[in-house]
Amino acid sequence: MKHNPGVAILGCGLIGQKRSRTLAGAKLVVCADVDEKRAKSLAAGFPSCDASADWRTAVQRDDVDLVIVATTNDALVETSLAAVRAGKHVLVEKPAARNVAELDLLIAAAASRENGAQVRVGFNHRYHPALLKARELVDAGELGELMFVRGRYGHGGRKGYDREWRANPALSGGGELIDQGVHLIDLSRWFLGDFTEIQGFAHTYFWDMPVDDNGFMLLRTAKDQTAFLHVSCTEWKNIFSLEIYGRNAKLHIEGLGGSYGVEKISFYEMLPEMGPPDTTIWEYPRGDNSWALEFAEFLEDIRLKRTPSADLMDARAALAVVEKIYKDSGYDYYA
Repeated sequence: MKHNPGVAILGCGLIGQKRSRTLAGAKLVVCADVDEKRAKSLAAGFPSCDASADWRTAVQRDDVDLVIVATTNDALVETSLAAVRAGKHVLVEKPAARNVAELDLLIAAAASRENGAQVRVGFNHRYHPALLKARELVDAGELGELMFVRGRYGHGGRKGYDREWRANPALSGGGELIDQGVHLIDLSRWFLGDFTEIQGFAHTYFWDMPVDDNGFMLLRTAKDQTAFLHVSCTEWKNIFSLEIYGRNAKLHIEGLGGSYGVEKISFYEMLPEMGPPDTTIWEYPRGDNSWALEFAEFLEDIRLKRTPSADLMDARAALAVVEKIYKDSGYDYYA
């Protein structure tokens, strides 16, 4: 790929706007959105960037090397398929599809292409500094053998939340479980490995919408390592908390910056005599650079022709958890 690759952004809402600011030296050449005004608004901030309401034409452009897909969930696969078939590299936002069957179409297309198109899934939480520090400590063996993970992720919603696109199952494929839930699933699997037993419950407690506003998960690996997870949009105060327990120590990651609070990681190291642990805390108050780090790594993936560390199979694993819990909870998204 050339030194200064051309990028198309499909979907110019909040996530598309965030992506546009973190392109790691790549050049934004076209923005496309079904709302052309929104595309024009985003394109206006970039020299020589075009705006369009026709995403199909955008992905076919000769000056586009890489496509960022930041649409509503119902369009993620269709747009990504078109980009892959046009020989473009793709960064598709999580969850990458509304369900496993839909995602399998994209997996098959990406696997069968001989044009070398790479596909990465936007699991940007892996690139938050506290999560990167956790990965470093785990990989160095500082926690010993991992036992279990406990995670909570939630927000309080906002006026009219239950009338936004995420509350429409045809557009979203589900509620809180497929929205924030896939991040917790992906992070837990990143540390513990594949889950072989999936239990959980999704329910709508508060919001007037046909999708879930809370999801509860109990996931186990073949070695009985367990992830106990809860996602919620009835949290009222935004929260992110992920605790990773090993035989020798515990990590606690809190906050994601902004309304989630200062991002920090606490390392609790068990002493030989046990009792109160030695504690080390790192704080990261400078804001979220996960989007830029993720995109820069994707450019390196493409240059080296290596499989991205967060790929379509990672998205499939997360969606398989979501899908089973929805089915077990009586949601008929897959009827």
